[in-house]
Amino acid sequence: MAIVCILASSCDRTQAPSEFRYSLDEFADLEVIRYQIPDWENLSFGQKQYIYYLSEAAKYGRDIIWEQNYHYNLPIRKALEKIIRTYSGDKQSKEWQDFMVYAKRVFFSNGIHHHYGEHKFFPDCPREFMESLFSAAGCDKSLVEIIYNPQIAPFRRYQGEGVDLIKASANHLYEGVSQKEAEAFYNAMEDPNDPEPVSYGLNSRLVKRPDGTLEELKYTTGGLYGKALSKIVENLEAAAAVAENDAQRKYIAELVDYYRTGDLKTWDKYNISWVNDTLSAVDFINGFIEVYGDPLGFKGNFEAMVNVRDEDASQRTVTISENAQWFEDHSPVDPRFRKAKVKGISAKVINALCLAGDTYPSTAIGINLPNADWIRKEHGSKSVTIANITEAYDKAANEKENSVLKEFAWDEAEIERAKEFEYITDNLHTDLHECLGHGSGQLLEGTPSNALKEYSSTLEEARADLFALWYLADPKLVELGLLDNPDAYKAQYDSYIRNGIFTQFTRIELGKQNTEAHMQNRKLIADWCFEQGAAQNVIEKRRRGGKTYFVINDYQALRNLFGRLLAEIQRIKSEGDYAAGKALVEKYAVNIDPELHREVLERYAALQLKPYRGFVNPDIVPVVKNGKVIDYRIDYCTDFVAQQLEYGEKYSTL
Repeated sequence: MAIVCILASSCDRTQAPSEFRYSLDEFADLEVIRYQIPDWENLSFGQKQYIYYLSEAAKYGRDIIWEQNYHYNLPIRKALEKIIRTYSGDKQSKEWQDFMVYAKRVFFSNGIHHHYGEHKFFPDCPREFMESLFSAAGCDKSLVEIIYNPQIAPFRRYQGEGVDLIKASANHLYEGVSQKEAEAFYNAMEDPNDPEPVSYGLNSRLVKRPDGTLEELKYTTGGLYGKALSKIVENLEAAAAVAENDAQRKYIAELVDYYRTGDLKTWDKYNISWVNDTLSAVDFINGFIEVYGDPLGFKGNFEAMVNVRDEDASQRTVTISENAQWFEDHSPVDPRFRKAKVKGISAKVINALCLAGDTYPSTAIGINLPNADWIRKEHGSKSVTIANITEAYDKAANEKENSVLKEFAWDEAEIERAKEFEYITDNLHTDLHECLGHGSGQLLEGTPSNALKEYSSTLEEARADLFALWYLADPKLVELGLLDNPDAYKAQYDSYIRNGIFTQFTRIELGKQNTEAHMQNRKLIADWCFEQGAAQNVIEKRRRGGKTYFVINDYQALRNLFGRLLAEIQRIKSEGDYAAGKALVEKYAVNIDPELHREVLERYAALQLKPYRGFVNPDIVPVVKNGKVIDYRIDYCTDFVAQQLEYGEKYSTL
């Protein structure tokens, strides 16, 4: 059962930490980096074995996210894998190099649509060359038309007005169903008076039968994605047998039951048991969780992560969670929308051990789960900041000579402030966002959990960001020892406005709209504050040497604007005010100023940096002696394509 590398050069067991290079590969707008696992040798054999099986369970769900993203993703990926393995032509030719860039982009994005922008991307190699590769490898040449035709599946998830969002989206979460039909189907299930509503549609594909009736195809071991889920269950049960404690065994059994039955009440039962386990060192997520990929906000994409608590760094998040009630009570929102009693806020800093599904190769730096509002209210939530991921981002950036900060900051004072305080305030922003922001506030009685529909993800991320931004400037953080300088927050305010209003659009092609929920959230906040603070010149747009800069003139006034917007977005969520939420997103979050967009792309291109980064996983490899596993070692992968081919060969289930 050992994990091995297909290519001898893909893993390295000998590299000392002092020689560790984070950045591995760059192509298109992407950079592949790697993360380290600290203190692996200090884990017990039982913990390592538990981690190994949980990681196997995570990786066996790989094909699911590919298929959820688009029906033809898997056949295209398998064709690309076969071509790479069998090609015997000139690998130095431009055509082959262009093909490899396209293949790596597909691997990175879990499909043929950009992992963040969600638009379809295309190969630079001629179509005739691609067709010759497909023919030589014996692959289905009809897939080439899907790859090259811009009219076929232009968006994985489309968000806009005046169209059927399901029909305009290429993802495979619905089949033959219109937006109106899907909304009516799930609205009929909702009971606004149910204190424990399930997340209808989370683990199924909604399809229309030939007779016109609608049916959910549940993701279960005996149903849709059955082979993949059976392998996940097999490894979860192996993990349970070597788990650290009874709490882990209990919720693994509930998760297994959920995968076998598809019962969403069982999913909620699992989440309650999982969120109540705050003592285990090793933890994981595995399931159909985030609904960002569904334009209607019902369907969960498969994602998984295995992690271990960073005991020293977690003291920061423990302090935050222990004071959760104070933060809730002093929030600038209407008291009607605050929780009278905050329950079960659990926060920690973790180190990732395995990324999978929708968290691989690109992952978040923080997580707050479960998503069900009633579980958050009654049982609490778990919030994590992923230390070794944020460290890898930072270390990889330091390997580069050029810097976004130097190019887009107004002056040396701003640069020095960032160097001194941005790393800690970045981490604190993530802690506050995940630990308290998502867990704050409450819905008014009778407000459906999905009342904001396609705008819910953007508004929820904005709400959590605003909560964090508001409190970063609060003297309470200095009082609690989380910051040692009352002006440290200014580095985060500088960075947030600069990124939200300007620099983040290096990630989007000129002329395209801003569609990803997190990017929409940041633009909404920055643009709204720029407009609302215009009369007082709170944020000033300056020009120097033909370049644009955004400079904060009044940090306290900006904090007050953050508080005002937080209060409004909390009201929108608590009351389920769809019209107001839609108006905010459509006005401030979607359309990009074309002149600013052109400028930021040109300036960023000159830096020769990549706007997006993702990861390869370290390999957890059993050490066998006399036919018995005696330990598990870490091999650090050094070849992105090799890991993709290895995963395609070992973990393909569909």
